[in-house]
Amino acid sequence: MTTVKPPQAPVVAVRFDGRSLRALDQTLLPWEERDLALDSAVAVAQAIKRLAIRGAPLIGVAAAYGVVVELQREPTEAALERACQVLRSARPTAVNLAYAVDRVYAAASSAAEEDLVAAALDEARALEAEELEASDRMAAAGAELLAESRRVLTHCNTGALAAPGRGTALAVIAELAARHGLETVLATESRPLLQGARLTVWELRRLELPHALIVDSAAAGLIAAGEVDAVVVGCDRVAANGDVANKVGTYGLALAAREAGIPFVVAGPTSTVDPRCPSGSEIRIEERDPGEVRLALSAEVTIAGTSCRNPAFDVTPARMITGLVTERGVARPVDGSTIREILTARR
Repeated sequence: MTTVKPPQAPVVAVRFDGRSLRALDQTLLPWEERDLALDSAVAVAQAIKRLAIRGAPLIGVAAAYGVVVELQREPTEAALERACQVLRSARPTAVNLAYAVDRVYAAASSAAEEDLVAAALDEARALEAEELEASDRMAAAGAELLAESRRVLTHCNTGALAAPGRGTALAVIAELAARHGLETVLATESRPLLQGARLTVWELRRLELPHALIVDSAAAGLIAAGEVDAVVVGCDRVAANGDVANKVGTYGLALAAREAGIPFVVAGPTSTVDPRCPSGSEIRIEERDPGEVRLALSAEVTIAGTSCRNPAFDVTPARMITGLVTERGVARPVDGSTIREILTARR
């Protein structure tokens, strides 16, 4: 008798329970699945800073609800201002955070004081619903774009742990597998915090997709050897000209893909596009604690006190990107003109 294994429940990385924001603590994965209960803007901001909540679209949604939980504590204009300030400054590179906070602020500040909480909650829920729909639309558009690819490489984590719904780049990969089948997904470890080794592999196992983990420095060689059909990554900010900021190491993958003549595809919702940022040179690159580089899962990997640099992101020029997959279509080629078309396209 054949035993049918029940499907795993979808990953829900953050959810508002009516009182607090519940968040799956991503710093503990894949070894422990523990929810955090965050009941203030400061608590949400701290969770974002330490990467318990991460991924550009997800931190936007979390920040939106962070405003809500603060207003539940104190439904005043002063609390609204305070919450938005602390959340907006939690991380500087991903534009989704500021975009979400500004939307909730605009909705709440235009409401009467007795309606502050309701107005903020309605806007946070609307934003979350939009990101959920965006995930499905990106998955379909990306799978169509990459219909001929069977061996894909991805970097960092871009699934349900990074965006509401199925995610961004990982949603594309999962949809590609469902429609056309996949031979394998190569996931980079994504040093220094190992989001690929810890989080992407955890999600790929839940999705039951064939995969292999590689060290970051193996990626270019495998691409050059013809073992990769396409590279698919997410994004933390897209400039008006199409330059993309993403997890550090992305630029090197783009260089390798261009040399090998294979597609280099970026997936992200339009909430990640910053039309006020002219080019990638204007994007502020977050430098994180150098201690993260000296450690791997709390173990020292070098001499204590060694000077380190820890840029969390790098910028890939638009000319090196085959297509930017969004919920409003694919920008291809990626440049200022196609970015404007995407931003003005109807959903």
